Amino acid sequence: MGVRHWNETADGPMTEAALRRKLEGLGYTVARYVYPPGTEFPDHLHEADKVDAVVSGRFRLVVAGHLAMLGPGDWIEIPRGVRHNARVIGDDPVVSLDAIKL
Repeated sequence: MGVRHWNETADGPMTEAALRRKLEGLGYTVARYVYPPGTEFPDHLHEADKVDAVVSGRFRLVVAGHLAMLGPGDWIEIPRGVRHNARVIGDDPVVSLDAIKL
């Protein structure tokens, strides 16, 4: 459940479209969200496997008690049924690709 980082050598320049293609290639359905500064998501879980990916901004997540800080080009896989919470860090909005696999 560690943070994964965009690899420009293997995947080319990190863009929103390239990150979306990578996630879709892994079998995820992807939606785009923009979260303003101060946005918080309390502890919750999902009934599907999920990825939180960051296009821009910074996201702090706690997944099953483990802290993860995500910045541009970072993503984390969250298995179904695993408790987690998230918060936008700093003064910039987070542009996020929210991906699920049923």
